[in-house]
Amino acid sequence: MFKLKLLLILLLFFVGIAYTNEQYVENSLLEKIYKKYKIYAKKRFLLLQETLDNVKDKSDLEKLEAVNDFYNEVRYSSDIKTYGKSDYWATPWEFLGKDKGDCEDYVISKYFALKYLGVDYKKLFFTYVRSTKFKEPHMVLTYFETPKSEPLILDNNNRKIFPASQRKDLIPIYNFNGDILDKANKSNEKSHKKWDELKLNMQRKKI
Repeated sequence: MFKLKLLLILLLFFVGIAYTNEQYVENSLLEKIYKKYKIYAKKRFLLLQETLDNVKDKSDLEKLEAVNDFYNEVRYSSDIKTYGKSDYWATPWEFLGKDKGDCEDYVISKYFALKYLGVDYKKLFFTYVRSTKFKEPHMVLTYFETPKSEPLILDNNNRKIFPASQRKDLIPIYNFNGDILDKANKSNEKSHKKWDELKLNMQRKKI
């Protein structure tokens, strides 16, 4: 009986280790990405994993900077050019697999990478703004250290993270966090069409 208990304890211990060391993109999905997008895409995901591993024990700010810097290397491309649609929210795997996307795609990929790193999703928001520089609607990821804190802006148009007060070129419209709405919405009504489509594509591991 003692040996059985000891075996169970050891099993739970190693399962816990495996869980905490879970890769952002598991090997089976990585191989599918390789088959569809070829070797350079696979290397991008391996570099992403290395980037995330390097900051997993760092502060939130260091995680924000690493993730922001990594994804801002991806090329900008409109949804029309990339997907033939006027507005499409790509999964992080589609975005990095194709190595191109628009502002929503940067935000989505940064959001899920930061969640993987343990940043509290309740501090992260998809923020619709209007860019006075480009004179068009835009989306950025915002990080609120506390609900009353001035948010930090993670933006593909500006590589450095700034507090919102220093981004005079952005006019805020509204914040959105689908995970928060999902948890608050007990009736399972549609919270945001694009978020609901994205969730389904994430569950399907769409690449």
